[in-house]
This record gives sequence, structure tokens and C-alpha cells, in this order.
Amino acid sequence: MQLHNKISGELLRKKIQETAEPRSTLSFYQYAHIGNPRLFRDHLFIEWEKLGVLGRTYVAKEGINAQISIPTENRDAFREFLDTIEFLKGIRLNWAIEDDGKSFFKLTIKVREKIVADGLNDSSFDVTNRGVHLTAEKFNEITSNPDTILVDMRNHYESEVGHFKGAITPDVDTFRDALKVVEDDLKGQEDKPLVMYCTGGIRCEKASAYYKHKGFKEVYQLEGGIIEYARQVREKGLENKFIGKNFVFDERLGERISEEVIAKCHNCGSACDTHKNCQNDACHLLFIQCDVCAEKLNDHCSDACLDFSTWPDEERKKFKSGLNLGQQIFKKGRSSAFLKAYQAWQENQG
Repeated sequence: MQLHNKISGELLRKKIQETAEPRSTLSFYQYAHIGNPRLFRDHLFIEWEKLGVLGRTYVAKEGINAQISIPTENRDAFREFLDTIEFLKGIRLNWAIEDDGKSFFKLTIKVREKIVADGLNDSSFDVTNRGVHLTAEKFNEITSNPDTILVDMRNHYESEVGHFKGAITPDVDTFRDALKVVEDDLKGQEDKPLVMYCTGGIRCEKASAYYKHKGFKEVYQLEGGIIEYARQVREKGLENKFIGKNFVFDERLGERISEEVIAKCHNCGSACDTHKNCQNDACHLLFIQCDVCAEKLNDHCSDACLDFSTWPDEERKKFKSGLNLGQQIFKKGRSSAFLKAYQAWQENQG
């Protein structure tokens, strides 16, 4: 049986955009001891393909991290399948708040060293000695204490469009960077209550155990992250302390949690919180752009990228062959790699 997608991404994206089939987006994670991640990965792929699952999932010896979508009619069947796996039985599923069913267009399941890249030596501390999980109600209560330190464990491009009121938002590109920055910034405050949050909770699972290991006495984490918080706030009529949008790692790039727009267009500076990926395939910059600038630049991040799109194919290929592109989507929120290369090329031409 085929255990990988072999259809082009362009065709798969077109198919999912055109389908009228209702789909539901969800995420979940679980730390567990998986003896044979490759075998487990293949088992998931076979069973999930039968259920029409699409999305991105990472499997490692330490557990699973999934961001996926399923045909809405298969929600019960999907839950029943998860319940056949002992460490996933009854697991909380984070269902999307704003969902058009177009979040993913193919199924990708990868085996990795870790389900979240953190750069930590897990053998140096007990990863199961995690912080106390907080419901939305308890989160609001504890963060109302002026002594509480509230930290956003996400990256700069996530917190830029939305975050909790009063939160520390580290200016970092990766979770690995955030761990060190937060540790350094909070030295001497280990006796204060420390509350952390992220998108769905997975980063805080590891971070809370790490900070307890580093001497923080009272450590909490928002259970289910921003996704579950928004759901509980709506269902229970609680005060919403989150302002703006929740960045998500799929085709939607964001879910609106409150009506405030706290970010600005990276081109003109007007109020805007719409993330885009630059249409220049030698750039793929993740950036914020308003509708006016999007029309002016044809969904490119700069005049340089727009100009590059007009070059002959052969010239574009020659230029790109000198760039170390890699998988830049979602990783290059402030990358200037293309612009620097473009400027150097212009100087050489002159």
C-alpha cells in the first residue's frame, strides 16, 4: 500500500479548495513512550487515509503531535480509532474555532527525533514533572494577581497578531530560542507564580517541566492553549483576556479570537493582522499585508520580489540555484535572504 502522497501539491490544494465536503480541523498531542515510531507512523497513515484525514503530524519516541482535518461525518469514527491506542484513549482534541474546512490539502506524517524542536537534554530533568494545568476560568483568576508572570511561549510572528493582555512576548523565531530568553529574563523571580501559554499546549508541557527544573516554585500552563481557552470563554461566557488573532500552522494562518487588530501591515503600516506567504518561490517570507498592498504587490512582500516574478524562467532558476532555500515557510518571518541576494545581483548587473 502507498504510504506517501505522490500527487502534486498544487492538484491536491485545488481539489480541497473545490470540494463541498464539510471538514473539521483539529489538533492534539501526547507525550508517550513509542518503541517503534516508524511502525506506528505507518499504522497511522494506513488508518487515517481510510478516514480521509489530511494534515501534518510528527511522531517520535517521545510521543505524537498532530494538526489535521477530517471529514466532519468521520469525527466519531476518528475518535473511535484513537481510543484503540492505549495512550491516546480519551485524549482531548482541540477543535478549530474558525473553520472553513480548507486548512490542509494532503496527509503528511513524519518521524522525528522530537515532536517539538526544543534543543533540550531531556535526560537532565523529569519531563513528566510538569506545571499545573489551568482551565480558562482558573487562568483568568491567577493572571489577575499582579505578582503573576504571564509568558507567551510562541514565536514573534504568532504573538504579533494576538496575545494575552499583560503577557511577556519574547522576540524570538523559535521555541528553542524562547526557552533560553525567558529563563534569562526571569532570573531572580523564581518565587513568583509563572503562567505559560501557547497555541494548543504542547510547548508548555515541556517548558513547564524545564522551568520547574530551573527552580521556579509555582508553575502553571494553560490547558489546551489558546484554542481551548477561546472555546471555554465562548461556552461559559467568561471574560476574554486574549486580544487579536491566534496564529495557526495551516492554510488559514489564523483564527480570530477578539475583534481587536493589534498588528500592522509590514508594507504600509496600516492596521492589519492578515499573514501571507510571499508568492516569490525564492522568498516565501511569512509576513503581514493589507488588501491594498496585496493588490499593489500581487501578494509579494516587496517590489524586489514582484520584479523577480517577471524574470524569464531560466534566469529565475539560475538565480535560485545560488540560494540555500530549504523549507522557509513559517520559519522566515524576518528573513532578508532573498532581498540581500537580489540587491547583490542588481549591483553586479550595474
